[in-house]
Amino acid sequence: MDNDNLEKKIETEEDGVLEEKGILEKIALFFLELVKISVLAGITIFLVRYFLFKPFYVKGESMIPSFYESEYLIVDELTYRFRDPERGEVIVFQSPTAPDDSYLKRVIGLPGERVRIENGQVTICKVECKKLEEPYINNVTSGDTAVTLGLDQYFVMGDNRGASYDSRRFGPINQNSIVGRTFLRGWPLSRITFFGSTKPNYDI
Repeated sequence: MDNDNLEKKIETEEDGVLEEKGILEKIALFFLELVKISVLAGITIFLVRYFLFKPFYVKGESMIPSFYESEYLIVDELTYRFRDPERGEVIVFQSPTAPDDSYLKRVIGLPGERVRIENGQVTICKVECKKLEEPYINNVTSGDTAVTLGLDQYFVMGDNRGASYDSRRFGPINQNSIVGRTFLRGWPLSRITFFGSTKPNYDI
């Protein structure tokens, strides 16, 4: 009888050890899966952050009324790997005078075109010269300018022409300095805007 009780006790202890081992294995597998998910999530965030999209905070008044200071934007860094910037698109690019800084401006002139600003009117010359209609501005374009763009150059200006440091001052920008185009305005909540679904129609 004593032997039977001893054997049952041993079996019970072994069952308890096995059960505890099974629980520990499940916990270990759970944390292993958690590590895998965290690594994959980290890689995904890294790829999205550094190769597809980039956050940008608006500074200054140069893009009023389209964009205001302290607005939070998401910049699409992927699209221009497959096509060139188009007239009217708002882009982020490295400052030609301070490479560590980035500017937010609108594309006005495209490669190979001649941009002329005279008496407050922007004129684009290709085969013919045509006045550019600009529904996004609410003040006069100052600063008479005439420049012919190279094959990889763009002429950019802020929408708030009286308060914008742009191609009228520092000249055309090179295509390789362009970071990307505005994709989403995420802040403030009252002005959330998705810019990816429509293209500007400012062809001349």
